[in-house]
Amino acid sequence: MSLFLFLILVALVLGIIGFAAHGLFYLLIIGVAVLVADLCYAAVRFRRGGRRHRIVR
Repeated sequence: MSLFLFLILVALVLGIIGFAAHGLFYLLIIGVAVLVADLCYAAVRFRRGGRRHRIVR
């Protein structure tokens, strides 16, 4: 979970710097790419983690 939040933070910082600084539009693109990759990672992790195995006694 901490990796997910860290990558969200990195994507936001890169996006803000890329938007605010003139000529650093590529940082905005990298921030969006990191955000999309992070959301895909979270979707796969939470989908797989939702299934619980039953213990047969």
